[in-house]
Amino acid sequence: MEKTLNRWQVIIASTAILLCTGAIYAFSVFAAPLSKQTGWEMSQTMLAFSINNAIGPIPMIFGGYLVDKGYVKWTISLGALLFAIGFFLTGFATSPVMLYLTYGLMAGLGQGFAYSGALSNTLRLFPDKRGLASGILTGGMGFAAVLASPIASSIIQSHDAKFAFKALGLVYIIIVLTASFFIKAAPSGYKPKGWNPQTSIKTGQESKTWSDMLKTPIFYLIISMFFFGAFSGLMIASQAATIGQSMFGLSASTAALYVSLYSISNSSGRFIWGTVSDKIGRSKTLSIIFSIVTLALLCLATLSGQVSFSIGIIGLGICFGGVMGVFPSMVMENYGPANQGVNYGIVFTGYSLAAFFAPKVAVQIATANSGNYTNAFYIAIILALAGLILNFIYAKTSQRH
Repeated sequence: MEKTLNRWQVIIASTAILLCTGAIYAFSVFAAPLSKQTGWEMSQTMLAFSINNAIGPIPMIFGGYLVDKGYVKWTISLGALLFAIGFFLTGFATSPVMLYLTYGLMAGLGQGFAYSGALSNTLRLFPDKRGLASGILTGGMGFAAVLASPIASSIIQSHDAKFAFKALGLVYIIIVLTASFFIKAAPSGYKPKGWNPQTSIKTGQESKTWSDMLKTPIFYLIISMFFFGAFSGLMIASQAATIGQSMFGLSASTAALYVSLYSISNSSGRFIWGTVSDKIGRSKTLSIIFSIVTLALLCLATLSGQVSFSIGIIGLGICFGGVMGVFPSMVMENYGPANQGVNYGIVFTGYSLAAFFAPKVAVQIATANSGNYTNAFYIAIILALAGLILNFIYAKTSQRH
């Protein structure tokens, strides 16, 4: 089986699928035009995006369970198709409730199933290059918004928001159906030709169930570090344009360019840090990431001018991408490949909590300080330093050289 399995073909197909499902992060391009076209309140429209993100842990954990039981192709393919159909049907939404069902539930559940399945399966196919594989996959998902945003914007300008959902949704249906033919499940105990597990940083072959994982102190370190690591990135992702205009005097068009720059930095960081972590280890990589996050936030909090904003945005974007690229591999190395789907789905709740709190904290502080986010930056700095401390403890307590 190992001779006929082309793992690079599988990762390319999986990345193609996540390039489609990652379009959910381009929702800001659709939100205002959709509200204008339908007459719905902006808060009603944005609730669809909140629902989409809030249900994330459910398909992550359940999809991971199905993958761990051997239903790899079904989980990825049907999840991707559910997302694409939900995205397409959003173009026919006639009420906020229908929007919540199509974009919120269908697209959200589909995206979670596809992401969980593709990530778990690919990491099993690349025990020798877990960071690289995770970086490619999550980088593809992060880059999706960079591709989808200008295309969607162009379609919206020439037609309208609903037509854009229909057009892109149809394209996504075709892509995910085609890519699904190339998805293959990783054989149990798969070892690529020529790979010597003894040369790996940590093989992680002793698999633990989710209940066993919860009994280990390292789990609480990992999930907390995931929260601290994702917090600043999610805060900037949700507020980058507003911060650029209110604190650094950028025009709306220039601020929009920085949102794209942040997305590009985010997607490239997933690949860069994933690869680096294969060479020097996950913990050392996280030490660098948390340190850069702290410096980037200090730059935003204490300096002014467009150069300072550029440094802060690029630094935080690359490091946020690194967080997303490193943690899947860290989970597998500690708890083994057999139950990676469920185990990472549970750890992913750390990210979900950050996604809930980070934007709220930033908005509340900015509202109370006439659009000034400085105190929010300092809170994020404290959390980044806490992550650095926890990572030091992790390095000392985890069994790795």
